[in-house]
Amino acid sequence: MNFALILLILLLVSAAVWAADVFVFRKRRAVGAKEPWWVEYGASFFPVILVVFVLRSFIVEPFKIPSGSMIPTLLVGDFILVNKYTYGIRLPVINLKIIDINSPQRGDVMVFRYPEDPSLDYIKRVVGLPGDKVAYQNKRLTINGLPVAVEEVEDYLHPERLYYSEQFVEKLGEEEHRMLNDRDAPAYIPHPAQFPNRENCSYNSAGVICTVPPGEYFVMGDNRDNSRDSRFWGFVPEENIVGKAFFIWLNFSDFKRIGPFG
Repeated sequence: MNFALILLILLLVSAAVWAADVFVFRKRRAVGAKEPWWVEYGASFFPVILVVFVLRSFIVEPFKIPSGSMIPTLLVGDFILVNKYTYGIRLPVINLKIIDINSPQRGDVMVFRYPEDPSLDYIKRVVGLPGDKVAYQNKRLTINGLPVAVEEVEDYLHPERLYYSEQFVEKLGEEEHRMLNDRDAPAYIPHPAQFPNRENCSYNSAGVICTVPPGEYFVMGDNRDNSRDSRFWGFVPEENIVGKAFFIWLNFSDFKRIGPFG
C-alpha cells in the first residue's frame, strides 16, 4: 500500500473542498445557514492532513521494524523515526530529489526502497559508498583494502529463540555499533540474484567482493548471517533512498526501548 500516494489524494480532495467552500459555496449560503456535512468535514480535515503530509513527506516519517536483520541495533517490533531531509529534500510519491543536502555515510542506518520491489521499504546499515571496494570474506569486512575494526564482546542471547550469536563492536566511519555472526552459518553467499551491475561483484566460498558503482550504495544488516542485503540482491541506487533512521520511540514488548541509536 502506497501510503504517501493515499495521503496526497486525501490532501488534494480536502483542499479542493476547502477552496470550493471559501471561494464559491460560502458566498452563496444564506447568513446563518449550516454548512453541508461534506463541506464541514472536508474543510476541517484539510489543515490536519496538510500538517501530516508536510511532516511525513519532508521532515520525519515513522516505520516499524518487521524482521530481525538489524539485531542487536533494532529489534522486531521497534517503532522508529526516519529523518527525511538528512540526505536531501525529495518530492513525495515520486521520490525525486529537488534539494541536495548530504550524502549517506558509512555506518548510517538507512531506509530505502527495496530495489527488487520499490513498493517495499527496507532498512540496513550503509557499508560501501560509491567507488568503494567492499570485501566480505570469511565473515570479516574490508573496505578499500583496509579491514574494518572489530572487537569481540560477550555473546548475544536471542531471547525468543534461545540461542547465542557471536557479538562484535564494529566501527564504520566515526560511529561504533554492534553486529552479530552465527558460528554455524556458512561464509559463502547462497543463491545471489542477477541484479543490475552484477558484474561488479565476484562470489567465492569465502563470501563476496564488490566495487560499488557511482550513485549507488552497498548495505548490510547488523545480524550478518540473518540478513538478505546487498550481498544477495545488489546495490541501492541513490534515487531509492528514503532517509536516515535515528530514533526508537516505541516497542510494545519493551517500553524501555526509547531513544536514539546508531
